[in-house]
Amino acid sequence: MTETGSVWMAEWAAAQKVKAPSMKNESVFYRNLEEELDLARQTGHSLPLHLPNHEIDFSSCDVIGLGQSGALRKEFLQELADNPNFHLGAGGSRLMDGHTRYQDKLEREIAEMFDVESALVVHSGWTANQAIFSTIPRPGDVIVYDELMHATALAGMKVSLALEQRLFRHNDVDSFIEVLEEVRDSQPQIRSGKRCVIIAVESYYSMDGDICPLRELIDAAKEIFPLGNAQFVVDEAHSFGVVGPKGLGFVSELGLEKEIAIRMHTFGKALSGSGAVILSNNTVRWMLINHAKVLICSVAPPFTLLAAARAGLRLMRSEEAQKVSASLIGAYGVELNASQARDRLQYLTKLYLDTLTSNPIYKKANAKGLLRMPMHEEEDWHDQPFITHIVPIWTKSKHAHYLSFHLVSDGINGTPIVFPIVPKGEDRVRLIMHSYNTEEDVKTLVNSICSWAQEMLEIEASGDKNRLPKAAQRAFDLMKKVAAEDGVDGTKETNGVNGTNRANEIANGTM
Repeated sequence: MTETGSVWMAEWAAAQKVKAPSMKNESVFYRNLEEELDLARQTGHSLPLHLPNHEIDFSSCDVIGLGQSGALRKEFLQELADNPNFHLGAGGSRLMDGHTRYQDKLEREIAEMFDVESALVVHSGWTANQAIFSTIPRPGDVIVYDELMHATALAGMKVSLALEQRLFRHNDVDSFIEVLEEVRDSQPQIRSGKRCVIIAVESYYSMDGDICPLRELIDAAKEIFPLGNAQFVVDEAHSFGVVGPKGLGFVSELGLEKEIAIRMHTFGKALSGSGAVILSNNTVRWMLINHAKVLICSVAPPFTLLAAARAGLRLMRSEEAQKVSASLIGAYGVELNASQARDRLQYLTKLYLDTLTSNPIYKKANAKGLLRMPMHEEEDWHDQPFITHIVPIWTKSKHAHYLSFHLVSDGINGTPIVFPIVPKGEDRVRLIMHSYNTEEDVKTLVNSICSWAQEMLEIEASGDKNRLPKAAQRAFDLMKKVAAEDGVDGTKETNGVNGTNRANEIANGTM
């Protein structure tokens, strides 16, 4: 096991120690909070904060290497030097004293870049989605959304004034049409064009790594609502920077800019910064500025956020400016501009899929249901003009942590994603490709996945239901050690919970 893997496992194990039972004489306020936290600890799902210490990155969102290469840092420092009299904080909300010339200039530049009337820069993707969905749907409108919309959008919808919210099955055009027809038939004001349907989708879905059938959805919406009162909101968090002309995103790649009422792009993924921008016309902009409480009641974004975004956007649109370090590229020994980095990202993603799916161990594990990639089962990625860099590996229930432990042991940061982040039975390890990964990195990842799969195949063939893969066994042994630190004979925690038994139950999936 690598040293980084040992640290990660130790931190995970420490995070599973239950605390509430030992707090009987302490404040009920904190005890109630610890009881809630213990629900995750009891199932091994308590998540500690880890300092990045992996050897190979297949998890971060710095997909085209603006951050990793140091190019963004250099450009950001130049931006600071060009604006020596900047104020760190905005000093107020946008409607008070927080609206600066610098932010106004940045927003005008972004609007010109995307050829839209308005670009409204906000603190984060969460802020953007909260502002959009809590404000834009008006009384009598209906929100129709893909069932896998991001949690930040769903949070905004919860405080929306919309009459109704209806979901359709993920990326299912027939389900979408069925829901729209039901809305049309049941809502006279929408049918007559007096109220609207607000349709919410993502371009690239963050947990499944698949792509929205946007053109087909737009065509269907136009046919069902010919009066033009069906309008789209597209979350482009994961497509911005990696697809489209100069990385402008999925909507621009398809040439559908005029068909979309609102686009939301984040700066924290491919741009390797922070914040987000809402692209729209001026009507939407004024509505958000005057009615979105999350914006009205918040201090405007600080200069550092704006400067980093401006630096990143300049790198992204200037094809000759952004260079990815030759040492990171490795095999080619050349520097890449932003466009070449996007091409390399596609190449490495397809190389990974080719290498993994052609491995006989993967094929056997896939046939046994131990590993699968539902978005890539048809092996048609070479026929697609582009695919997403998000390539999750789905596992059996409870196995996502096992695979994650194995990857971490090999120095790879694979993140386990389980319920309630994804539906029950859809546990997975989320993997993300980067332009700065090397072919050798990809080979190491595939070898690690397949060595784990081979171990699981052997365990399954043995019929021993209590046997664990080696990396997972090490993790749960650490958990037992932590649980027994203050106990008697190494079997009980100070709170009386049998820590050893609990670790066994979690490991074997009986808790």
